[in-house]
Amino acid sequence: MPFSPLDVIALCCFFICWVGYTGFARKKAKTTNCVARCLHQHRIYWMYEVIGRDIRVGEAALLANLERNIAFFASSTLLILAGVLTLFAQVERLESVIASIPYAEFPNHVMIQLKLSLLALIFVLAFFQFTWSMRQYGFVNVMIGACPFDSSESNKNLQKYAEQMAVVQDQAAHSYNYGLRSYYFSIAALCWFFHPLIFIIASLFVVYTLYNREFNSKAVHAITLGQKFLEHERALKYSGDNAQAQTRHSDDK
Repeated sequence: MPFSPLDVIALCCFFICWVGYTGFARKKAKTTNCVARCLHQHRIYWMYEVIGRDIRVGEAALLANLERNIAFFASSTLLILAGVLTLFAQVERLESVIASIPYAEFPNHVMIQLKLSLLALIFVLAFFQFTWSMRQYGFVNVMIGACPFDSSESNKNLQKYAEQMAVVQDQAAHSYNYGLRSYYFSIAALCWFFHPLIFIIASLFVVYTLYNREFNSKAVHAITLGQKFLEHERALKYSGDNAQAQTRHSDDK
């Protein structure tokens, strides 16, 4: 029997960690400050600024840089996937390599093919996420190009349009994040080649690492503070604009 009970437990633990953490992070982000939640607010403020700029060369450069990073990962994913598929023709050699590693589980031909299939599946999913992220950033470019210039920066209709641009950009960032998360869990899947217990420990470690980086890192605290500063500055700006409008109104009378 190629499957041992420990292998089944390890594989189930892996999928529970991946799917469970994805659902947990999405739900927790709705009520807790984290990278995704705070950056979404920054994107809204960014798009608010966009509608007040007649020349948007800076936005084009920033979005091009984001797309360039995603394109790098998308192309790298294809190369990795090609390498994984090539290993299917080198299973016997891979068996001998694993057998030479101290304390590694005795390799099984069918199990190695299954583990390679898992890696191939992970990188296929990552490629889908990266390419979808690239397309959504393209949608943001189109929306910015179609957005008219608002010199008053008080057009409520355009502000709602800016919020929708931020939503599309946020979805693009989520897809990019899901693709990166696939890379993290692929490292855990590699540990299955050595031993199922190492596979379980690596899966839990990936979840621990992702949680700390997305919810408890210094970057999260800095982004959260930055969001508060932006909110304060925006409140001051609009309170000042309202005061000037009221002054002009009284002068006209």
